[in-house]
Amino acid sequence: MTSAPAPALPTPNRRRASRLRRRNTLLGWSFILPNFAGFALLTLVPVIVLFYMSLTDWNIFGTSSFIGLDNFQRLMSDGSFRRSLLNTLYYTAMHVPLTIVVSLGLALLLNNKLRGVAFFRTAAFFPYITSIVAIALVWNLLFSPDYGPINEALRFVGISEPPGWLTSPEWAMPAVVIISTWRDMGYYMVLFLAGLQTVPRELHEAARVDGANAVQRFANVTLPCLRPTMFFVTVILTINSLKIFDLILVLTQGGPGQSTTVLSQFIYRKGFEENDFGYASAASVVLFALCLAVTIAQYAWNKRRSLA
Repeated sequence: MTSAPAPALPTPNRRRASRLRRRNTLLGWSFILPNFAGFALLTLVPVIVLFYMSLTDWNIFGTSSFIGLDNFQRLMSDGSFRRSLLNTLYYTAMHVPLTIVVSLGLALLLNNKLRGVAFFRTAAFFPYITSIVAIALVWNLLFSPDYGPINEALRFVGISEPPGWLTSPEWAMPAVVIISTWRDMGYYMVLFLAGLQTVPRELHEAARVDGANAVQRFANVTLPCLRPTMFFVTVILTINSLKIFDLILVLTQGGPGQSTTVLSQFIYRKGFEENDFGYASAASVVLFALCLAVTIAQYAWNKRRSLA
């Protein structure tokens, strides 16, 4: 009866590969752990606490009491919350497509080899890094109903009663959208410029040889190649629009009335002005769920378009 052969000892090459794999794994974790620790401490843990606080009644001065879904039921019957939610959706629905069109148009224009193109790119990006307070001050003067240059120009072209802009409940939100688009267009222009650099010139040359005009080349060559950039810009821009806060705070403070009050400002008022942190946390959960739902919907739509 023959005995089974003894198992082969690991070869030096196999041991060396195993050590190299462990070394690379530890090296990778050494890069990931500091960032993950910061994310867990500053983002993940506060989000978990937020979900718990949304189920409590807490005004920061006493102990919190668990009340279940009462805060969410209160939100459903709160007219101010519904108005801020509608204002947020209204702002997003206007701001996102307008900013995409303007920033993409600027990117297409400044993607050409023009004299002084670097200066114009810098000038278009400059509003994005300008102080929000300075922007609010300048645009409040420009939109002044009686003495602002915008209304003076409208009167010059024959409009005898121009809008009140930031002082009018009907025109305050469109004015905020105009200002926000002017501020953000430079940043998203840079993203579109980066995307345009990846479009192969050979495709444009082939389309030109086939007789395609500029509009046809844009629709059939540029836009399909820009799909990943467009998806990224749309997602980031939509999330930032849903979370708009600082610009509206310094421009209108949510007025006139509640015409420009958005969800972020509603949360700020309930939490830091009225000290109702449980109720403010519930509104924050709603805003989080809204951003998540919109992102998932955009991801699913983009995936379907990619597979089509």
